[in-house]
Amino acid sequence: MLQIRCKNNNQTRNIAEGSSLLEIYNDFGVSMKYPPISAKVNNVSQGLKFRLFQNRDIEYVSIQSPSGMRVYIRSLCFVLCKAVQDIYPHSRLYIEHPISRGFYCNFVKPAIDGRTRGLTALEIEQVRLRMKEIISQDLPFRRHEVPTEDAIALFRSHGMADKVKLLETLGKPYTDYYTLDETIDYYYGALLPSTGYIHLFSLEPYGDGMLLRVPDRDNPSILAEKIAQPMTFQAYKEQVRWNVIMRLSNAGDVNKACEQGRATELIQVSEALQEKKIVQIAEEIYRRHQNNGLRIVLITGPSSSGKTTFTKRLSVQLLACGICPISFSTDDYFVNRVDTPLLPDGQYDFDNFDTVDHALLRKDLSRLLQGEEVSVPEYNFTTGMREYNGKRLSLSDNKVLIIEGIHALNPLLTDSIPDTQKYRIYTSVLTSVSLDSHNWVPTRDNRLLRRIIRDYNKQAFTAQETIRQWKNVCQSEERWILPYQENADAMFNSALNIEFAVLRSHAEPILATVPKNCPEYAEAHRLLKFIHYFTPISHKDIPPTSIMREFVGGSSFKY
Repeated sequence: MLQIRCKNNNQTRNIAEGSSLLEIYNDFGVSMKYPPISAKVNNVSQGLKFRLFQNRDIEYVSIQSPSGMRVYIRSLCFVLCKAVQDIYPHSRLYIEHPISRGFYCNFVKPAIDGRTRGLTALEIEQVRLRMKEIISQDLPFRRHEVPTEDAIALFRSHGMADKVKLLETLGKPYTDYYTLDETIDYYYGALLPSTGYIHLFSLEPYGDGMLLRVPDRDNPSILAEKIAQPMTFQAYKEQVRWNVIMRLSNAGDVNKACEQGRATELIQVSEALQEKKIVQIAEEIYRRHQNNGLRIVLITGPSSSGKTTFTKRLSVQLLACGICPISFSTDDYFVNRVDTPLLPDGQYDFDNFDTVDHALLRKDLSRLLQGEEVSVPEYNFTTGMREYNGKRLSLSDNKVLIIEGIHALNPLLTDSIPDTQKYRIYTSVLTSVSLDSHNWVPTRDNRLLRRIIRDYNKQAFTAQETIRQWKNVCQSEERWILPYQENADAMFNSALNIEFAVLRSHAEPILATVPKNCPEYAEAHRLLKFIHYFTPISHKDIPPTSIMREFVGGSSFKY
């Protein structure tokens, strides 16, 4: 018998050795608003079929938790893969990126008469109906652990070159893969026990492909509300085009290229593509400045998107165009700390729109546009006070004002300024590469790794503290930043194709400092497992002006 402690109800019981998490759940009689999707075993996420052979702490999670939602979505994607393969056995499915609170997917059918045709609404509906049949059959998801060379041979025999390249570069002696009836696939996390656990989804046409819709995390009884994101969708398509140019569509491609000694070349091309985009944005600002009287550039983006370095690089290119940029951050217009809005738990809500004295900011902008010289404040984060230290700004004919901050694209901040005088930029980390055709890289994972490294290097927060804060950071972004990203005139993707290969050697020792007995270890363990899919490379060839330098150090810019 094992001694098992369940954190959901703080009970400890003796359980038969080899019992599954699902069997233990029924034995404990845990009461949850929504049924369990997976569980954390000693703070490591596991599927409900996982069996215990030692004393453990367990905590069951539902679809409302991030880890539970990931298990649900992975399982749903496998159902999609099987449905496509059942109806179009010689097609190739790509699950590419999150969009419109769902996931953009596409599949390529065999060419007819030498031509490849796009998807029709009827074909997408056929796949959706097949998915419903698979779910109604309550088919089990089965996990298999085999020597890696056997898994490679299996995937090669099925023409899954992306998975072959990934597994060939992992260096693991054994590999897990999954089967759903006769369909095989690879996933880097747990799945549901069976397809019958999937209670809600939708599949519908989207762009030139289809949108896989999933339940709303706050209310899993309904689908997440679809939102229009044409700008973001185009930015993703541009990233896919860059991947094609560089022949880097997945982690296996990156690893193979690094093993072949092409890391320096990849870094140079990635940096050149980003610089090309910055030049295009600077030239468009110059054109609008000359023709339409543009005076203000507004830049925003979520945490660790590299917006500070982007702003500095854009300023350099504007100077090259003959425009003199002057800048300040909306942070400098913070109200004094005692006047900062509070969160429900009584802590300061530094991301709230009312944290910024927007009335004063609008007044100063109006005076600047009228040609006045304005004394602008600087916020002292040590004292929590706004100070005037002699910084004065004015806008002459050859100048533009750059305003950077999380609320820069909020219409209320500059509602009194005509659109012709504003240029809005949204910068963020869009998925650089996928692990393979069915496993994308969440953009938030990319940003979280950046933030963990930067916080640790600056001795601001430990990895455990950064992970603990991340949920609130993301909630603030969803409220104050993401709703306005489609207001942008331009989107900039700050991710680099070789980024995870560079971040790995920095992130590993930092994540290893998170204690195993704390809740944050679950996330640290997941990130460590994920980043091991990438072959590490040195940061020595990253140029000093790179956005990467904002996080790993060594930037030539002053922050």
